[in-house]
This record gives sequence, structure tokens and C-alpha cells, in this order.
Amino acid sequence: MRFAVSAPNVGDPKALVDLAVAAERAGWDAFVLWDHLHLMRALALDLVDPWVVLGAAAHATGRVRLGTVVTPVARRRPWKLAKEVTTLDHLSDGRALVGVGLGWPDDDDFGAFGEPASGRVRADVYDEALDLLDRLLRGGPVRHAGAAFPHVDADLRPAPVQRPRPPVWVAVMLANDRTVARAARYDGVVPITPDAQPLAPDAVAALVARIGRTDAGYDVVVPWADGVDPDEYAAAGATWLVQSTWPEGDWYASLRDRVERGPAG
Repeated sequence: MRFAVSAPNVGDPKALVDLAVAAERAGWDAFVLWDHLHLMRALALDLVDPWVVLGAAAHATGRVRLGTVVTPVARRRPWKLAKEVTTLDHLSDGRALVGVGLGWPDDDDFGAFGEPASGRVRADVYDEALDLLDRLLRGGPVRHAGAAFPHVDADLRPAPVQRPRPPVWVAVMLANDRTVARAARYDGVVPITPDAQPLAPDAVAALVARIGRTDAGYDVVVPWADGVDPDEYAAAGATWLVQSTWPEGDWYASLRDRVERGPAG
């Protein structure tokens, strides 16, 4: 079992870099950030760019894996995202990962900028963009003609440090068969519940059965429910447990305290 800290991309970017350093010192295996532009405008949160923060964290750390959980691929140009992931992979000497998802909230993170707010429309763009991102991250010539991206003829250099590419973890809504099928095609699954509550081990086992991946390298990345022994999750098929928090109140101090106590804390 490996353990990750997932922090909102909110607040002072230097403090987020410090949190990544604290996570490494305390024995966590990964530090990942959310990827929002405009999360629930009524909250008036100060949101920062996760990839810029992760680049600084790469220079300040030497062991933890770094990435996002999750980046909404449907509102990104796949070639720009591929370049960001590749650059992070070089800055970190091969520690980059990328969690991907459809994205939320529909209005504040999409509609507010003229992006399609319909989940069905975005899902079609997402599938095409994710396939294109996969190919761009593998290096070499890429030619593509699709509905959302009608013309790509590129050979992005350099290729990432990790081969064939950095791992791609796919967020899934448990009730959505399309997201589960999508996750089975990549390197890991990140279950997301409508109420953002952690999953119990029996629900993890059910998801693993639906995914149908039995290879040792496939990651099952699960929000860690308070009081549940990691061995119970491991028996259910989880490979990562994630500690996170919602950005309200003195969330940074609370998360920092949890991070400094280490995964066993």
C-alpha cells in the first residue's frame, strides 16, 4: 500500500510547496493537487495553477510522486497538457503522474468561461482528448483528425523521462459505466462519490471487479476513510490511500498537521 496527500489548489502557492516538502519528510509516497479554475464562486477561494506549483515542488523534493487528481482534460488543449506533464517529469526526474477526469463544477469551472457545461458534450471531448494526450505523452510523431481536434500533426520533444509515459489515473463516478470503462484502458482508477465521501473496502472490492484489471501495475487510488485499517483496503484491491480535505475553515493547518503525522498518524 502507498499513501498520497491530495491538497486543494487553494491559497498561498509557497505554502503548498512547503506542504509537499512536509509530505516527503513524513513518509508519504505522493503529493497531488486539485485542478480547478473557479471552484464554486460563492466560496471566493483563491485558486492557483497546480502545474506551476508542482514544478516548484519538484525542485524542492526528491522522492514523492507529483501530479494532479484530477485535471479536467475536456477544458485543456491536449498538447499543452502533455507539455506540462512532460516538463514536470523532467523537473522531478521521472516522478510525474496525471489524474484525469470530466471536471466539476459544470457552471463555475466551465460555463463561466464559455466552455460547454453539458456533461454529455464534455465527455465526448474528454474521450478524444485523453486518447490524444496518451499518444502525445509517448513521444514520436502524432497525427490526428477528430471532431474536437480536427488537425494535429506534431512530434513533441523531449519525450517524458518515464517510459512509455507517466501514469494516467482516471477518475470514475461509480454509477457511470462509461467512466469505469474509460478507467480500465489506462493505468489507474480514482473513484469519486457524489457526496465526496470515502469508500468502504467492500465498495472498493466491487469497483475492482467491475474494472477487471488484474495486472500488478494497475493502481486503485482510494479516498481513505477515517478509522479503516489499510490492510482492509489492500485486501479489497486498493493500492493507494489518499488523505485530503475540503477547503473551508483553517483547512491548511488541519491538513498540515495530518501530513506531518505521516501515513501511520
